[in-house]
Amino acid sequence: MDPVTLASVILVAALLLLVLRVPIGYCLGLSACVGLILFFGWRPGSAPDLVGALRPTLSLISADTYSFVHNYPLSMIPLFIALGHIAYQGGITTDLYYALRVLLRRLPGGLAMASVTGCAGFSAITGSSVACAAAMGRIAVPEMLKFGYDPRLASGAVAAGGTLGSLIPPSLLFVIYAIFTEQSVKMLFLAGALPGLLSLAGYLITVFVWSRLYPTHTPRLQMDVTAEERRAAIAGLWPTLVLLVVVVGGIYLGIFTPTEAAAVSAVVATLIGFARGRLTFKALIAAGEETVRQTTMIFFISLAAKLFTSFISLTRITPIALEWLQAQQASVTVVILGFVVFYLLLGMFLDSIGILVLTLPFTVPVMMGYGVDLIWFGVIVIKLLEIGLITPPIGLNIFVIKAVTPGQVTLGRIFKGASAFLVLDIVVLALLLLFPAISLWLPHSAF
Repeated sequence: MDPVTLASVILVAALLLLVLRVPIGYCLGLSACVGLILFFGWRPGSAPDLVGALRPTLSLISADTYSFVHNYPLSMIPLFIALGHIAYQGGITTDLYYALRVLLRRLPGGLAMASVTGCAGFSAITGSSVACAAAMGRIAVPEMLKFGYDPRLASGAVAAGGTLGSLIPPSLLFVIYAIFTEQSVKMLFLAGALPGLLSLAGYLITVFVWSRLYPTHTPRLQMDVTAEERRAAIAGLWPTLVLLVVVVGGIYLGIFTPTEAAAVSAVVATLIGFARGRLTFKALIAAGEETVRQTTMIFFISLAAKLFTSFISLTRITPIALEWLQAQQASVTVVILGFVVFYLLLGMFLDSIGILVLTLPFTVPVMMGYGVDLIWFGVIVIKLLEIGLITPPIGLNIFVIKAVTPGQVTLGRIFKGASAFLVLDIVVLALLLLFPAISLWLPHSAF
């Protein structure tokens, strides 16, 4: 069979499996294995020999599996996931939220601002949007509802704030992008810092405008805080600040590699939790169990995607598509805008990791052919995935918030609340597209 035809058939089959709600890991793995057997066993102009194709297929699967598992940067993923769960079990994230609640209580929408800022701080520790939404959803949404906040704002703010884990370093999506595109993890972390802070600023502006337009949705907190309570709240920030210095400061100053920073910060979080008496061995085991579950899921999806990438590379469909685009004299601006629409549409139906591993074999070679900076393109892709986490009908963070919040917070209310934050997301995305320096200034200044 002609390789291009084969690749087209396998792609259509993979998309059909996704439509049928087959898990992304099984979908990519099955499609890749069938595609490889047909590629090796049904060469153009010859009779099919599928049995003879098993040996080269198994050899490639073995080689890809070995090379993937022995990828050193991959060790960051379980370490950062463990860090997030340990920080949650040890009360570090809870203390962060309550400290921000005290410090921002007098601002319009101060509790929602504290929730969004707390999400940013949690993201800077864990790098996981879903973990951030789950943890802060349990803490912040009931607290805002208790003080009379509108359920749409209460849930939408945390759903949107949870997406900050995609951009603010350390981001697990950046790690996966770096592995599949062979880019520097450190450069990507630095490139995501300013866009992440810009997104945070946009969310805070959204809360402020909402509170001005609808004052009854964000009642001022009627709580008297003594100077001693204020000092205690500020003191509660020190574990988060220590972890931020270790992770972000250590990487930026060149003290640690990203992998070393992940390992050191996980140990530091554990020591802080035990020293404060907030972390027990039972809680540590629970954090480890959740870490294993999430790591296994990510590794399985990534390994299946690696096999799928190898199949796509063998068929050479991507260089052919690039040649076709160049023959059409499509400008780089048109191609990038096409990819933006493509990622936004996928974000409505698939999870972030699935989109990332499914699309990189196609989009990255095209961008390389046009001479686009892959660090900048990585920031754009991750921002698009961040938007996808709160877009209907399958915004993953929306469903995470629904799962951990009281019954009166319906899916419809969460989607309505998050839609206000989507407006600022589009504005930030436009700024990143128009001004690449926002993403590239920090990594280029550090090297």
